[in-house]
Amino acid sequence: MKAKFIIPAAAVLILLAACKGKSSRDYEFLSRSKSTSSAADSISSSDTNKVAEKLVKTAEINFKVKNVRKAEEDIAALTTQYKGMVMHHQVQSTTGSTRDVHISDDSLMRIASFNTNGEMMVRVPSENLEEYMTRVSHMGIYVNMSKMDIDDRSLDYLSNRLKLKDREELVAQQRTGKIKIKNPADVLLLKDDMIDQKIGNLRTDAAVKYSVISLSFYQSDAIVKEVIANDDPSVYNIPLFQRLYLALVNGWSLFADLFIGLLNLWVFILFGLGFWWAIAVYRKRTNLPKAPAA
Repeated sequence: MKAKFIIPAAAVLILLAACKGKSSRDYEFLSRSKSTSSAADSISSSDTNKVAEKLVKTAEINFKVKNVRKAEEDIAALTTQYKGMVMHHQVQSTTGSTRDVHISDDSLMRIASFNTNGEMMVRVPSENLEEYMTRVSHMGIYVNMSKMDIDDRSLDYLSNRLKLKDREELVAQQRTGKIKIKNPADVLLLKDDMIDQKIGNLRTDAAVKYSVISLSFYQSDAIVKEVIANDDPSVYNIPLFQRLYLALVNGWSLFADLFIGLLNLWVFILFGLGFWWAIAVYRKRTNLPKAPAA
């Protein structure tokens, strides 16, 4: 009887001990993972506090001016004054309706309407963006649209920096032999990612330092009058008296050519005259009156 009770009791004790050990191991693993997560959070918080705000400003203005080319020159001079740079500029004129007025046989006055617009993209220091936009707006007759956007890239900048830091540590451990990367292509990809993250942060720094402004401006339609040569050959002719003289000369020339042509046919003319004479003689003889009978 004692043996029957002892064996089940021993089995229960062994099972409880196993469950207790498993519970303690699970708790230890969870505690370790929790402490690791807290450390990562503390690192992220400290790094976030160290990173300055990365605010990228962009702006856009659309306005009407009196003269597009003059406005383009003034904007370029203002950009240089603010130690900025003109990154793109374009002036385009589009012809509308046209009309040609005949002022002589060989000349036309072409009257055309056209509209001109300009586009520029400039880069100026971010601290002068608002002042620069105000001065540009005053160059126009009125402003159709003006806007400014601010993009906060602080977290993106921090993300690139932390990823770069992790990759640098991994490369350092690979060089010391603590970590072995079997495929050399993986090392190259890792280094390429490090370069991309460095360049990405450099671009962000440049965008924070200098703001990009897109400018589009236009003027009222203009009329242009231009005297041009008539490109229709049928309207070109000589003066009247000269045409009469040429007509007389051409008529005499045609008569002379006809006369000479007839002379070339003298044989046929002579033959025709002889044939006509023979017929006339024959008719004269046949038409003679008959003598009266005795």
